[in-house]
Amino acid sequence: MSFLGEYGYIGLFIASFLAATVLPIGSEALFTALLYATDSDPWTCIWAASTGNFLGALTCYGIGRLGKTEWMEKYLGISKSKLDEWIPRIRNFIYVGCFFSFLPIIGDLMAVAAGYLRTKFWLASICLFAGKFTRYVGWVAISYWAFV
Repeated sequence: MSFLGEYGYIGLFIASFLAATVLPIGSEALFTALLYATDSDPWTCIWAASTGNFLGALTCYGIGRLGKTEWMEKYLGISKSKLDEWIPRIRNFIYVGCFFSFLPIIGDLMAVAAGYLRTKFWLASICLFAGKFTRYVGWVAISYWAFV
């Protein structure tokens, strides 16, 4: 909490970036705390969190595109066997998967798989950002209803 109070939107951006890459955490609690504990602007919170989470997903996409399975396992915890198991299942709906990359457990895998499959970068980017943005807009709506 003090981290957010001190770093505000930049802290939210960094936490959202890390949540989409190497740390197995959700950014929703931090997002909600910043939004309601500090009277921050909801749209600025949405943009900071969406952009950080999107850039984190692009990092996963880039690691997948490099095709270095040892990096996928070391930095993302995604084994070659898991990737080989999921690729045939998701090949036909990878862009839909990119949109839903905000979901726990499969989110990182979708972004990595999109890179690994050499998808069109611009289309994967649009789907990734749209999903991240929709997630945080939805989170504001849900948390506003629950807390206000």
